[in-house]
Amino acid sequence: MSRDTVNAICRTFPGAEVSDPWGGGHDAWKVGGKMFASIGAKTQGVSIKTDSIETAEMLIEFGVGRKAPYFHRSWINIPWDLPEEELRHRLAESYRLVRSGLTKKAQAALAPFE
Repeated sequence: MSRDTVNAICRTFPGAEVSDPWGGGHDAWKVGGKMFASIGAKTQGVSIKTDSIETAEMLIEFGVGRKAPYFHRSWINIPWDLPEEELRHRLAESYRLVRSGLTKKAQAALAPFE
């Protein structure tokens, strides 16, 4: 996996937009202005949001990811060596979670997602 793979996957999510809010080569993927994935300029992997601190801890314990530096404890950093199918699943779950927290009006303005 690579930055290009993550960006190609995230680009397919309805309403997803990428920016570099901190400068220096970060890719922050957002839907409705809320971030669901971030690729750091130096840290290898992609950081994603989970539904809770407990879920993040469980995924870290099972070796799916590691603590995401600079993020809330409900976020994990997924290394590049995760199989693409699992990476796609984790990105989609993070996107769904953030999307579901948007206002009903904002959600209705987005195309359906799986």
